[in-house]
Formats: sequence, C-alpha cells, structure tokens
Amino acid sequence: MAGTVTSGVPVTSTKPGAYVVDRIDPACPSAVFPFQVGGKWTGMIVVLLVDGPRRFTDLRDTLAGVTPKVLTETLRAMQRDGLVLRREFPANPPHVEYELTALGASLMELIDAARSWSDRHMPELLAARRANA
Repeated sequence: MAGTVTSGVPVTSTKPGAYVVDRIDPACPSAVFPFQVGGKWTGMIVVLLVDGPRRFTDLRDTLAGVTPKVLTETLRAMQRDGLVLRREFPANPPHVEYELTALGASLMELIDAARSWSDRHMPELLAARRANA
C-alpha cells in the first residue's frame, strides 16, 4: 500500500499502520541526512566549531588533508542546511568566521554516540580490518 504523509513525502506500508519513508525518493527529507552528516569532513567541522567560531584558515590548518576547495564546499553545504553561520568581518584584512547554529550543535549528540560506539567496538573493527586486508 502506497501513500503520502501530510508533508507530501511518499511512503509505503508493509503492514497496516506501519509506514516506511521512501528513502530513494529525492523529495524525502531523510535523503538529506546521510549525505550531509555522513560527509567526510562534516563531523570534524562540528567538533571544531562546538567551542565557538573559527576562521576558515584555522579550520583548514587544523583539518589535516582537507583542500581549501573541499572545505569551502563542505562549509557552504553546512550553511545551506542551517548547520553553520558564516560571518564576514570588514577588518583590514577582511576575514570570515564560521560558527555552529543550534541545529549544527545538536549534531554533537550523534557524534558522541558514534564515538561511544567506536570506543566499544574498536577491537572488533581493527580485527576485521586485519582479517580483510
């Protein structure tokens, strides 16, 4: 049985009263989540910004391996999704700072849960990597 929830998001039902959001449909809000939060740099940026605003160059220098292009793209995506604010300062020379919004800061719950899970399962993860190397 297919239907639509009040937001217009397509859903399917496998049994009466149980609806599953269609994650394949690009209009589904859940489609945003895995790509944004699962991005390679997003979580690290959230952790860096949780204590307060930082300049682009500070973020770039702290995140080993990120290129300026990728950092810019990630910050723009996070800004678009309401996770960070970008503030321009007309000083001499001008500079930009990024800070978390309340929505962005709320991602720390997920990051902390992922850290906790990783800590609990690190021996198993490392053993699996060694076995499959």
